[in-house]
Amino acid sequence: MDRVVPSKLLVLVVLFWLCNLGMMLKECTNTPTQLASHTFRYELLSSNNETWKEEMLEHYHLTPTDDSAWSSLLPRKILREEDEYSWQAMYRKMKTSLKSSENFLKEIPLDKVRLDPSSVHWRAQQTNLEYLLMLEEDRLLWSFRKTAGLPTPGKPYAGWEAPDCELRGHFVGHYLSATAHMWASTGNETLKTKMSKIVAVLSDCQQKIGSGYLSAFPSELFDRFEAIRPVWAPYYTIHKILAGLLDQYTFADNAQALKITNWMVDYFYDRVLNVIKKYSVERHYTSLNEETGGMNDVLYRLFTITGNPKHLTLAHLFDKPCFLGLLAVQADDISDFHTNTHIPIVIGAQRRYEITGDPLYKEIGTFFLNIVNSSHSYATGGTSVGEFWSDPKRLATTLRTENEESCTTYNMLKVSRNLFRWTKEVAYADYYERALTNGVLGIQRGTEPGVMIYMLPLAPGSSKNLSYHSWGTPYDSFWCCYGTGIESFSKLGDSIYFEEEGQAPGLYIIQYISSSVDWTSGQALINQTVDPVVSTDPYLRVTLTFSSKGAGPSSTLNLRIPSWTNSDGAKAVINGQSLSDPAPDLTQSVPDAGNFLSVTRKWATGDKLSLQFPLVLRTETIKDDRPEYASLQAILYGPHLVVGHTSGDWKIKSGSLSDLITAVPPSYNNHLASFSQESQDSIFVVSNSNQTVTMDKLPNSGTDAALHATFRLIFNDSSESSTVKDAVGKSVMLEPFDLPGMLLVQKGKDLIISVADSAGGSDSTIFQLLPGLDGKNGSISLESVSQKDCFVSSGLNYTPGTALHLSCKSGSPDPGFEKGASFKMNKGLSAYHPISFVAKGASRNFLLSPLYSLRDESYTVYFHFTP
Repeated sequence: MDRVVPSKLLVLVVLFWLCNLGMMLKECTNTPTQLASHTFRYELLSSNNETWKEEMLEHYHLTPTDDSAWSSLLPRKILREEDEYSWQAMYRKMKTSLKSSENFLKEIPLDKVRLDPSSVHWRAQQTNLEYLLMLEEDRLLWSFRKTAGLPTPGKPYAGWEAPDCELRGHFVGHYLSATAHMWASTGNETLKTKMSKIVAVLSDCQQKIGSGYLSAFPSELFDRFEAIRPVWAPYYTIHKILAGLLDQYTFADNAQALKITNWMVDYFYDRVLNVIKKYSVERHYTSLNEETGGMNDVLYRLFTITGNPKHLTLAHLFDKPCFLGLLAVQADDISDFHTNTHIPIVIGAQRRYEITGDPLYKEIGTFFLNIVNSSHSYATGGTSVGEFWSDPKRLATTLRTENEESCTTYNMLKVSRNLFRWTKEVAYADYYERALTNGVLGIQRGTEPGVMIYMLPLAPGSSKNLSYHSWGTPYDSFWCCYGTGIESFSKLGDSIYFEEEGQAPGLYIIQYISSSVDWTSGQALINQTVDPVVSTDPYLRVTLTFSSKGAGPSSTLNLRIPSWTNSDGAKAVINGQSLSDPAPDLTQSVPDAGNFLSVTRKWATGDKLSLQFPLVLRTETIKDDRPEYASLQAILYGPHLVVGHTSGDWKIKSGSLSDLITAVPPSYNNHLASFSQESQDSIFVVSNSNQTVTMDKLPNSGTDAALHATFRLIFNDSSESSTVKDAVGKSVMLEPFDLPGMLLVQKGKDLIISVADSAGGSDSTIFQLLPGLDGKNGSISLESVSQKDCFVSSGLNYTPGTALHLSCKSGSPDPGFEKGASFKMNKGLSAYHPISFVAKGASRNFLLSPLYSLRDESYTVYFHFTP
């Protein structure tokens, strides 16, 4: 990974401290802001600049306490004096375990759900499976064996799993979780062998150490943690290992994994108890100002399995009162907090509610998602800038290359998933769909195994490739977002279906993803087929087909009516009969958006339920309450965020969306071509370079250069049935792929070919596409219609960036002229996504595509809608 020069970083840090001193003194941040950042911490600890390290680490910790931290929150809410007692009583009540009496929706087990190979979700899962299989167990386990004093075959991985990285071992925990989920999702036997070996070796390491301790780094890091000395988040890594082992037990029935977990927790219970006895509980809470991951969550999970009160006690001790207290008094005061330090704590608080029934923790989770979604989230559904929350409803000035840390989206999905199970509110399922579609699917680089991003850039003219971290590599990155990434793509089937148990079982279908579910309590196998969404057919079409597994009771299907649709045009049809028809058991109409359509009947083999939801194009203003940013809006099509292919131009005319945005017909993909020549043993292609047409080296697909080297043939006879293959002999205009509405223009003999607005459609934009002048099979030449015997030419022996010009024939044959005016015409290097639109810009038009479909291309998420 590229590293910033330490001296430059030091200048930036000093400026940051001078400008943000007040912000960094805020209580309950886990460390001063820079040190809380994973990116910054890795750079710092990898640096040889000891002076820089000393300066940064001398400010290592702030010291909030337990009761005192809660009490200090009172002025934030400006409570009346007579309310102080009730506030303290509420805090003490929060510490009292209750018994949960709630009936939550139950998740359908992952091994009962299978994704359909036709879906983008299945392709993402398959790409991830290939990566999990690529990774070698001995290399993953190298530092664990080294710490335990066992032989270390192979060599360790690099990046954040390197032997000198203080966070080493965290990815192995994620790998255990990911493989457990992937095993349940696919049943891959090779994967089962790999993950079982890792658990067995971890057991060997723990046995060799002999105390219950297990990690890829020595316990000395916990000595530093407890002494409030600089160390990089050791409990963060322990959480990943515990969660991975627990997932191996839960999803793969590995009893050895549970045994390891119990012994580990005994060890850390004794460590925490020793700190409290030796110092105080306040000292323990002070140490929690380092990132601890979801320690509370995994310990609450363990308690539900073991019932061991020690596990419940230790879970309570990893709740973070100084942060949960803000949410308990419903203060939107999370700005400047490190996002991925604190979201897992909320997830643990949600688990506490499920175990104890304490309503305070339900309110904490509910309020938290509400403020994040209403004040701190982008149109993607993601949150954070540079790993932190910014000021509420001030997002317009936070659009950078380092937005939406992938880890935060992974964790926010857990928060919303829990809230949906509790409440059955469609809004939480809608949030899940948006964040999954736009914030998860797009972190993989196409179908390349092990290539993912850390953060999702949102600045105008951003590119996933040009962010600070850029794309990671399979064996040298292992960032925190690689860990959550491999988990996300291993459990894409876990939030499609939920069930409600009872005499009449109910199934909730909250995500429309092509898949099948074996619904045991409903005694049915249901196949969900979702037609691919396209821009030219503004409907989401879903078909559910049933296979009965016996004469079961009546059961109810509850189908989400998304908030992004409307009832006008929505349909539900069962066995060819509309649900709105007056029939004995079919008397319902499709409810308004934001509700559930419930259908109860005895389902039989062959029953077919079809749904149709209008896909609505809409804009969404950025979450910023300053009037000057009211024009800054994103464009969505149903749940899909569509973004402009642009390097920074972001002005769109205001008006009706139906007038401003038009769908790209699927036939246009048949009209895309790229034109190449061989020169000096290299392949060059015709490219649009800032509206001058040049010859440039053949680019990689999925890049800006590939966009610039792709052109749409517009046939002069307006024949939509024409294709590139039968274009020879026809008159065409050439539209640059990423500049819809503009055309290649010749300005006269020996003058360069440029790109200009198509208004007027003069003969200067029309070319006759002829067989190549060089006579070679498959070559073509472009003759100007307005100037006969004049052709688009590259010249000979050119260098990258050489402009094309219009060159005319001389009286006698010239092999050099014929070669320079002949090109090989191939299928376009880029293609339109099925969801593609053209938007009218203030000075140019924009090609819009889904954010998740882009790889290295530049894009703009928010546009200025101007008069």
